[in-house]
Amino acid sequence: MTHVGTTLLGDALTVSRLGYGAMGLSDTYGPADQDESLATLHHAVDRGVTLIDTADLYGFGGNEELVGRLLATRRDEVTLATKFGITVGEGGLAGMGTRGDAAYVREACEASLKRLGVEVIDLYYMHRRQVSVPIEETVGAMAELVEEGKVRHLGLSEVTADELRGAHRVHPIAAVQSEWSLWSRDVERAVVPTAAELGVGFVPYSPLGRGFLTGTLSDPSTFSGDWRGGLARFTGDAYERNRAAVATIAEIASALTVTSAQVALAWLRQHAVALGLAAVPIPGTRRAARVDENIASLDVTLDAEQVSRLDQVAEAVVGPRSDHSDPDWVSDTRE
Repeated sequence: MTHVGTTLLGDALTVSRLGYGAMGLSDTYGPADQDESLATLHHAVDRGVTLIDTADLYGFGGNEELVGRLLATRRDEVTLATKFGITVGEGGLAGMGTRGDAAYVREACEASLKRLGVEVIDLYYMHRRQVSVPIEETVGAMAELVEEGKVRHLGLSEVTADELRGAHRVHPIAAVQSEWSLWSRDVERAVVPTAAELGVGFVPYSPLGRGFLTGTLSDPSTFSGDWRGGLARFTGDAYERNRAAVATIAEIASALTVTSAQVALAWLRQHAVALGLAAVPIPGTRRAARVDENIASLDVTLDAEQVSRLDQVAEAVVGPRSDHSDPDWVSDTRE
């Protein structure tokens, strides 16, 4: 059985080599069974996955409450990561915005602590930046939470290289979280090299392309009713062209007698090492068997020819990685 082991991110934060993204345990990808979700969380921790990632946005607080049920009996076994900064209006997700002012940072943290049922958050992320607020103000307020013992380490999600530098001058940043995978590689232009230079770890979210890279989404009806059904890469002609683009993953997986998910995760792990930084992907799943599959990727090694073929996948992908209408929503629009 694969030993998960640990790795060192920035600011002396040690976590498991593979993390767990809890977003999908809410209804992002369709209705979720909460008992099954909780059982899967327990299984991940049983297997040695210590980094559990949630956010106040997921399930509009419900995701944190679910993770809190795990923490009620296993707090000492978990490195808890959560996020603030995305706000919702009366229209729910349709009314999303951002806040990063000092007062809101404190308000959001207090609310998350209560929902999670804990006294301290191990890794607290700014989920998205409010660009009208200097990042120094936001991170300064986060640093005060560290001084007060409510937060242990700070993280940033979807920031530019310049924003990372500005934040790091205020307080050490343990990790940057952004989408990074075989088909989403824009962060390699500036953010990844800056993180490597500063000694900041990287936590790739959606390392399996929201399921697309696993090769299991052969029928569009399986995701047409959830959030993915509205994403450009998952719809119409782009969907078919992207299936062809990622076929290489399945071919290599077959040759190695492993799964496409394991190949995608192995590529990301090896690629991060080649770029000189510690990276801990956080694939999410509702099934314990998928947790085991993802962990087994740590035993997969790709040779140079396989890596070279996989490096070309992103060039053939059609559609942006994010379809959010706000141009400040993802870091690559601000680089």
